[in-house]
Amino acid sequence: MATRGTRSFEGLRIETLRAARLESHLEALARLRISVFRDWPYLYDGDMAYEARYLRAYTKAGALCVAVWDGQEMVGASTGAPMADHAEDFAAALPPAWPVEQVFYCAESVLLSGYRGLGIGHRFFDIREAAARENGFALSVFASVVRPAEHPSRPATYRPLDAFWAKRGYTKISGAVAKFSWKDVGMAAETEKALQLWGRRL
Repeated sequence: MATRGTRSFEGLRIETLRAARLESHLEALARLRISVFRDWPYLYDGDMAYEARYLRAYTKAGALCVAVWDGQEMVGASTGAPMADHAEDFAAALPPAWPVEQVFYCAESVLLSGYRGLGIGHRFFDIREAAARENGFALSVFASVVRPAEHPSRPATYRPLDAFWAKRGYTKISGAVAKFSWKDVGMAAETEKALQLWGRRL
């Protein structure tokens, strides 16, 4: 088993899960998402019932999950699907130059903190973008939550991932901001969040 924090893929296994193969791991994926997304900037107060409904979309044809395993534990995962099969909120935010039928949505990537800095984030994008090209998609898009710089929960050491995404060839799509609601940790009710869409040609 790999030691958390080491600078190596040694002991880790990365596999692409689809359809029925993914279905047998949905609970592990849901728990991982809830754990990672509790942190900044999502602050997501996760709910297993919602996760079960949401993740079912990734068992459809054309969708995939790139899973990272340390032994029998799922320590990272990244999902993707045709934008036409994903939440309408995101598709509706795209301008005409980004036709939905040509867009592959690189959805969420989650990775336990001890496994970051190993290059796994690049592998997530490599595999999803390759799958998108193989299936005839010309465009790749993802969304990032927008939080105010003065937000009281923002860690002093937080470093945005903008530079990483730019290195992958992604830029912010002008005017493409989706709205989505979830309950923040410590809050009594859901509030609406803005999510900036980023994209690139494949």
